[in-house]
Amino acid sequence: QVQLVESGGGTVQAGGSLRLSCAASGSIFRINNAAWYRQAPGKQRELVAAITRNGSTNYADSVSGRFTISLDNAKIAVYLQMNSLKPEDTAVYYCNADLLLVAFTVEIYWGQGTQVTVSS
Repeated sequence: QVQLVESGGGTVQAGGSLRLSCAASGSIFRINNAAWYRQAPGKQRELVAAITRNGSTNYADSVSGRFTISLDNAKIAVYLQMNSLKPEDTAVYYCNADLLLVAFTVEIYWGQGTQVTVSS
């Protein structure tokens, strides 16, 4: 069974850092593209950062310069390094990945989400 499992969330003071991990498991050949989204209470889910297999990245303006997304296909994992955190970064963070499976089909998966809380 293919799944994405996030970890690394928690509570941190403003100005602090967290590193989120998203590990893919199952019959997976590689991650083609991946992204991190977040959803704050009462708000729509928004794209935070995205990365392609060749390393191209894209960031929301609100996190550019503070967050870094990375992809390691040797470990079939995606990471989000979050620095200089602000209270407005508080949200549930979700991993999204476009996976090439060993059956040579491509499917999109979501993780279950991990809570990030930044206190002022």
